[in-house]
Amino acid sequence: MPETPEPPTHRPALHSAALGTADISFFVVSAAAPLTVMAGVAPVAILLGGIGAPAGYLLAGLTLAVFAVGFTTMSRHVRSGGAFYAYITRGLGKRVGIGAALLALVGYNGMEIGVYGLLGTTTADTAHALGGLDVPWLPVSVGGLALIWYGGYRSIDFGAKVLGVLLVAETGILVLLAAGVLIKGGAHGLSAGSFAPGAVLVPGTAAVLAFAFAAFTGFESTVIYRREARDPDRTIQRATYIAVAFLGLFYAFIVWTVIQAFGAEEVALAAAEDPGGLFFAAITTYVGPWAADLMHLFIVTSVIASLLAFHNAINRYALALAEEGVLPAALGRIHPRHRSPHLAGLAQTALGAVVVLGFALAGADPYQQLLLWVNTPGMIGLMALMLLAAIAVPVYFRRIAHTEGPWRTVVAPVAAAVLLAVAIVLVVSKVGLFTMASTTVNTVLVALVPAVFLAGLGLARRLETRRPETYARFAAEPAEPAEPDTEAAEEAPEGEEPCPLPTPSSPEPASAPSTPAAPRPAR
Repeated sequence: MPETPEPPTHRPALHSAALGTADISFFVVSAAAPLTVMAGVAPVAILLGGIGAPAGYLLAGLTLAVFAVGFTTMSRHVRSGGAFYAYITRGLGKRVGIGAALLALVGYNGMEIGVYGLLGTTTADTAHALGGLDVPWLPVSVGGLALIWYGGYRSIDFGAKVLGVLLVAETGILVLLAAGVLIKGGAHGLSAGSFAPGAVLVPGTAAVLAFAFAAFTGFESTVIYRREARDPDRTIQRATYIAVAFLGLFYAFIVWTVIQAFGAEEVALAAAEDPGGLFFAAITTYVGPWAADLMHLFIVTSVIASLLAFHNAINRYALALAEEGVLPAALGRIHPRHRSPHLAGLAQTALGAVVVLGFALAGADPYQQLLLWVNTPGMIGLMALMLLAAIAVPVYFRRIAHTEGPWRTVVAPVAAAVLLAVAIVLVVSKVGLFTMASTTVNTVLVALVPAVFLAGLGLARRLETRRPETYARFAAEPAEPAEPDTEAAEEAPEGEEPCPLPTPSSPEPASAPSTPAAPRPAR
């Protein structure tokens, strides 16, 4: 007799109640790659914005905190695993939602895959700086693909532990640098001049803001882990605010300490002479050469952490779309032991390999072309998704009965939409600083974002006419909560009860280190 298919209720599911607030925060902050952003990008922000650069990171963080108000409120009302595209669907309709889903899938992949080029170059630079070795970038990037695939194949709590360790290392070396500068009083004593209106209100601040917004890309991916979070209604909100507050304050503080390390008059000159070596020179002076060697190593681990965080987010996004019927059903399978979307991870790794090898065969530069050309449209695409989500929030809450206040459902989302629109204009107008490419290339990279969204609208029309059942259930709320994951419940810390989570859909992704066209660290 043929074997009876396993009932759907016994199919493997994601590991519910596996992640606490700290775990999700690790995923989000790791995706932003703080050390890589600071050592590789902040010197350019200082060069363009002068000593007022730290305020740009605070302003960007404040804007995204306002966005988080409506975003996290929506997360309490919409349990669909599609997160971003589910929110947009609720407010702006299925067609726009499917366009957003395709844009998110392409955007998050762009944010991650380009970073394999950065992994190759930072590893090569580190090997040269520490041992005088010349290491080709391609084998490193291919090895990174295999390593990240394995990290995503394992359980989500395994990934959280790995990211926790790597994040402590990369933020720890920056804290060590800051401590050295503060203890020695900087080059000429400590000054708060970076936050004076005269330092902030300068033409270069617009460019700083463009870089600063890019440095936060990925913080919104907290909602992707809803099905694996303990008490998601509270955990997701806490993790989102913690991530935004930490990144905004930490970025501003570290950039300010580096300015103090050189002095207000000298820092711009130092950044112009050797932007990639600015942080290494500062930590060598204030801590010691051994700390500069550690910084070289931790930049490599920072990139690895970012890749793993993005990979896990993309897998869960693909899982949600597979469960919706938009992507092949095979991508919706979950590993029976590790409880991970392992086939989605394998597909994502294969796509990454195709792109990386394609750029290598074309003789492209791994930093200026693989990283920047692939990363930039992904970054702009995710900012466009945030704008659509901010617009969707007040529209959605006008249609339903709720007890949320006007600040959360109208004022903050509308303010966020205006601020995000300004941010997108800033990034697009300064895109040449990110890509270091020609006007033609920049036009193509920016145009990819609306092109992908329009392709998504075309896909929506096709689904509506040819697969109406799939179209009808797109981004639908789970029919009923799944049973709690008893294994995860036993592992949950005392006093924190896991919340039953839905099975039919899945969470949404996170970001890759959005790495603008910053100079590579000096060899």
